[in-house]
Amino acid sequence: MSTTGISSWAVDIGQVGAIYPFQGTEFILFLAGVAFWIIWHIVQLRQEDQTYEDDLRHLKDPEKLERAMRNQKLE
Repeated sequence: MSTTGISSWAVDIGQVGAIYPFQGTEFILFLAGVAFWIIWHIVQLRQEDQTYEDDLRHLKDPEKLERAMRNQKLE
């Protein structure tokens, strides 16, 4: 079972070309990596925005904000 198309190493390696597995899928893997990276950033930004909004809602009360600034336990 070979994924490179080489059945014997008794060849001129300079004439063979790429000898790594899954040759020809580089661009597809690159696109998948970029898509994963962009999706991860979108998800991360949404989660951070949600956490920020929750904190704003929770600390809207001036008393809770003052207690948070003094590093006291919030209820």
